[in-house]
Amino acid sequence: MLRVAVPNKGALADSAAQMLREAGYRQRTDTKDLVCRDQANDIEFFYLRPKDIATYVGSGDLDVGITGRDLLIDSGAPAEEVVDLNFGRATFRFAARPDDVDDVRELGGHRIATAYPGLVERHLAELGVKADVIRLDGAVENAIRLGVADVVADVVETGATLRQAGLVVFGEPLLQSSAVLVRRTGAPPHPQAEQLLRRLHGVLVARRYVMLAYDVPAGLLDRASSLTPGIESPTVSPLHREGWVAVQAMVLRDDVHQIMDELYELGARAILVTNLHACRL
Repeated sequence: MLRVAVPNKGALADSAAQMLREAGYRQRTDTKDLVCRDQANDIEFFYLRPKDIATYVGSGDLDVGITGRDLLIDSGAPAEEVVDLNFGRATFRFAARPDDVDDVRELGGHRIATAYPGLVERHLAELGVKADVIRLDGAVENAIRLGVADVVADVVETGATLRQAGLVVFGEPLLQSSAVLVRRTGAPPHPQAEQLLRRLHGVLVARRYVMLAYDVPAGLLDRASSLTPGIESPTVSPLHREGWVAVQAMVLRDDVHQIMDELYELGARAILVTNLHACRL
């Protein structure tokens, strides 16, 4: 049986549960449940604090897990990223008062407050900078005002909260994070884990692509196919209407309306779009 760690609450948990359902796995119906067994797929899901998931997976107590890239790095656990799941995105930046620090090379000797000390310490080590990293559990933007730190490192979305505290971001992001599937570093292959990975990859592709179908004169097929090359190549079938063919191809969801316009101008008709729920490529 495959043992999978899943976030137990918050937006990360909701998105992970939705993706697993789309991949064909049973999920808990009561948020108070800590374990859910999917007997049909021989998988057991454990609902844990996101910060603890990398630790459980790295120790080998659980086979794989879904957590944030930031939490994986911050944990220092012997676990590795397998695939980016493309949700729960976050950007980590340094921030300070406008006239105090404006370059990461000036961080040496400063006090840096953060809820992610492992992540910050790793980033500073990569830069060759020595600073005093102070761990706080939340509201790090107040650390400078209260005299606890000179700089903060935190998740930045719009920067509004930091500006309210009189702080400005500086330097390049420490990290671009998102939800990832993780496994123990050096873990041997697990057939059910490989199946889980294929299913999640199928959901990722289905979310990015749609199936586009249209009819086009056979003489225009090459030009139409250049607009819709598909993943490998388009599927082409003859129509009862002489001189016409039916075409099906996967196209990027974000590009579909532009492609439909161009196909119509070319001479294609009966242009239809169908959502994908899952796939195997």
